[in-house]
Amino acid sequence: MPPVPRWTLAGVLAVLLALVLTAPPGETDVRVSGTLATGAAPSPALGEDIAYNVYLPARYDRSEARYPVLYLLHGRGDTMQAWTRVRTTLDDMIRTKRIPPVIAVMPDAPWSERGSWYVDSRYTGADLPGRPVETALTRDLVAHVDATYRTAPIRQARLVGGYSMGGAGALRFALAHQDLFGAAAVLSPAVYTPLPPSDSSARDHGAFGAGGTKFSDEVYRELNYPALLPGLDPDLPVRLFVAVGDDEYANPAPADARHDLDFESAALYNAARRSPAISAQLRVLDGGHDWTVWTPAFEQAMAELGPGLSTTPPTGLPAPLHGTPGTDWAGGVAAHADGSLTLAYAASGPVAGQPHAGRLDAVVTRPGKWTRQLGTAADERLYGLAALPDGGVLAAGYTKGDLDGRHPGNAADDAFVVRLGADGAVRWITQFGAPDAADRLYGLTAAPDGGAYVAGYTKGALDGPNAGDKDAVVARLTAGGEVAWIRQYGGPGEDKATGIATTAATTAAAARTDAAIDADTTVYVVGSTGAAMPGTTALGGLDGWIAAYPADGAARKWAAAVGAAATTG
Repeated sequence: MPPVPRWTLAGVLAVLLALVLTAPPGETDVRVSGTLATGAAPSPALGEDIAYNVYLPARYDRSEARYPVLYLLHGRGDTMQAWTRVRTTLDDMIRTKRIPPVIAVMPDAPWSERGSWYVDSRYTGADLPGRPVETALTRDLVAHVDATYRTAPIRQARLVGGYSMGGAGALRFALAHQDLFGAAAVLSPAVYTPLPPSDSSARDHGAFGAGGTKFSDEVYRELNYPALLPGLDPDLPVRLFVAVGDDEYANPAPADARHDLDFESAALYNAARRSPAISAQLRVLDGGHDWTVWTPAFEQAMAELGPGLSTTPPTGLPAPLHGTPGTDWAGGVAAHADGSLTLAYAASGPVAGQPHAGRLDAVVTRPGKWTRQLGTAADERLYGLAALPDGGVLAAGYTKGDLDGRHPGNAADDAFVVRLGADGAVRWITQFGAPDAADRLYGLTAAPDGGAYVAGYTKGALDGPNAGDKDAVVARLTAGGEVAWIRQYGGPGEDKATGIATTAATTAAAARTDAAIDADTTVYVVGSTGAAMPGTTALGGLDGWIAAYPADGAARKWAAAVGAAATTG
């Protein structure tokens, strides 16, 4: 028998190195993990240190890079050890490049019998007076972390997360401190509106107390998220991920059933998504109020929010801004042959000295030359703008009022198209729609004669019976603003037309009749459908579609579904 070779340490290392170097990318079994350590942050607000665990990503000690930071808040009665279980999740997501390398800080919150709700308590009872926990964590801890670790000290690089009581804290930190946090992972949040149920521990520990009273209705309402939503700054947007289990505790008291956390989480999501400062998502997972929900929910939250973390400070747009001090909505831009631009948007106030009719007005402006503001006491929105050869423009959208002066009493969405000359003067406004039904335009292209082709939807009957919830609409307006034809196209689901384009003859339109122009034009329309459009086969989920029409609006030439087996964005 030949002698058995004796492997040296150097030989073993050489073999391992060879395996790593020759393994296909992404298939090596070698795993590099982040590290966990403990730390203490001095807190002038508390007069004591804040203990914490910190996760540092793999190779942190070999890098000079700066990192985003997660602040992870534990639930009532738990400790800073609770969040250490996500270390492997972070390792795996960083290794597979699903998220950038991050630092994760997991503070301990022992105050108020571990029921501080992460707020500055006003309870002064002799048994266990409240502490300024919110100030300590948002001011002292964040400052310490930025001074101690290679962080990016900007809001775009900070995410706050938590579960249960920690979820309530994460929500408050993100909304009350928009300057610090750009995103929040709010898992099974212990938030209640308008007040906690009688058996909630939010009433027991003085977090929401005042003076010698452990719970104050007034204090709770003041600190709760509904009081924060109206004052949020849309210029400091917050990305919010809410998750909850479908087996949360069901309160047996009928009056308190709305305080079940699955219900409260949905209420939070529905309130938050209506704020212009928040982009919100909601997930309902299989499980209860425990880590069978929070572990996968954290991974899902990081998959959604993590790629958006940035260590690069934002820079201003390299162009002037247009609008009002309020919230305005972009609607279109058109380029002219002389190099100038025309802009369209919905404005919440007066622009360039023009009168503001109310709520949102339609504004069309050629910067430095003219501005035209069109509106009623209701809302107007613009969703399309097209340049004309004479230097004028066409704009399209919808109004809830009487924009053209011929629809008194209108209160439903009506489609409208307006033509302005090169000097900004209104040549014509055409408003149309089904009575007492919503009609909106989302797409616009100029016709060769100076008229328009438009696309959108109707909830009524503009060209025959409505086939479902919404039907797509295509229409042709002449150079004088008359509606030449309307075509309604839809199936049993929700159908919208969102874009429109034409192929047209290159011969000068001025020398030809409308009929001659239309003979050489095909109109292409695209949109979305919740079911199969007539003449197409559903692909699954929400589908896209494209259809072709002759320019005279006669029978549709063809239509096709576009998409995959699932909903396509």
